[in-house]
Amino acid sequence: MRVNFTVNGRRQRADDVWEGESLLYVLRERLGLPGSKNACEQGECGSCTVTLDGVPVCACLVAAGQVEGREVGTVEGLADGDRLSEVQQAFLDAGAVQCGFCTPGLLVQATDLLRRRADPSDVEIREALAGNLCRCTGYEKIVDAVRLASRREAGDA
Repeated sequence: MRVNFTVNGRRQRADDVWEGESLLYVLRERLGLPGSKNACEQGECGSCTVTLDGVPVCACLVAAGQVEGREVGTVEGLADGDRLSEVQQAFLDAGAVQCGFCTPGLLVQATDLLRRRADPSDVEIREALAGNLCRCTGYEKIVDAVRLASRREAGDA
């Protein structure tokens, strides 16, 4: 089947998509967008988090055929050319990136949180990121990064 959808504001087409193919596979292997990571393939780790019509989803659990005519946002779409988004820069500045495997999903999820709630509490940050597993950082630096991005977006840092 052919799937037509928008990724990071650009119309895309994937041909010869088979019935059980995941959105994650299409993004990584057919469209050359490797930012979303393939880790568990069960929706448990959050490494493949993207937005579908503005809602965070695990791309490994979405059948490619389900995105026909819809809008997908990936980690590659967060930056503006060579300029990192506030969330991306805050993750770097706060030391929230270690091995980097979980980082794309965390960035997408944190960006969505700050879009919905400009000044989230630590509890809200932890709740929003609960579906994203990180085995390196212990999460403190990640929470710090989201707080920093929130302050910067508000003009307080």
